[in-house]
Amino acid sequence: MRTIHSRKRTAALGAAVTAVLALALTACSGDGGGTKSAGPADNAAKSAASAGASQQSGSDGSSDSSGTATTGGSAEKVTSSTGTSKSGATKTGTTTGGNTSDSYAYKHPCTSENLSVRVYAREGSATQQVIEVNNTGANACGLSYFPRVSLGSASAQDHSGDVTPLVPGGLGGAPAYPVKPKTAAIAVIDLNPSGADGALTWINELNVLADGDHMPNAEQLNFPLGPDVKVLDPKLGLYSGTIADAVSSMKQADSKS
Repeated sequence: MRTIHSRKRTAALGAAVTAVLALALTACSGDGGGTKSAGPADNAAKSAASAGASQQSGSDGSSDSSGTATTGGSAEKVTSSTGTSKSGATKTGTTTGGNTSDSYAYKHPCTSENLSVRVYAREGSATQQVIEVNNTGANACGLSYFPRVSLGSASAQDHSGDVTPLVPGGLGGAPAYPVKPKTAAIAVIDLNPSGADGALTWINELNVLADGDHMPNAEQLNFPLGPDVKVLDPKLGLYSGTIADAVSSMKQADSKS
């Protein structure tokens, strides 16, 4: 009896062990349990997503050292007027391209809307001022041979006593001074060429009309001068392409404008 009972117990234990092993094998081979490692398809998807993110962040611009996105290309620099007009601020154009020939400029006077004007002291000179007129329009245009310039007091009610400079005489040739787009016409005025004593000290303003032949007086610009400016027998040169040429022309001034 003991032998039969022992055999039945051993058989029961064997069946239980077999059942446990079967369950363990099912869990290892089934899709519903365990932890799956990333296969080739998963790795490829992750790599593609990473590459896409990198391309998206770098396609529209590059980043500088501070992390700020920047874009390619260059910015165009346009000189703005530093003078003031009695009739209001001057306008500047923003278009590029167009007709750039001298013959076109001779037939089309410049307008204040397509010009910017600035005045600044010539480097290395205590008495000379540079008058720079920039064509900000799309086409070439023509200016008078020299700007119309006068010197006076900003607080004066009557400007009939303003001082006008000498200019070169015997002018002739082309009907106007042509200025191509994005190019400057330059004139130089020497407020006190001789540097002699007895200069006028009440003058503190330089008045500039870029084209005295075609522009109304209302478009004149007024530029303040320093408090220590001394004016005596000023001379103004013709429009030129460089400061050096403008200075050379100024030295030939011998006639009243």
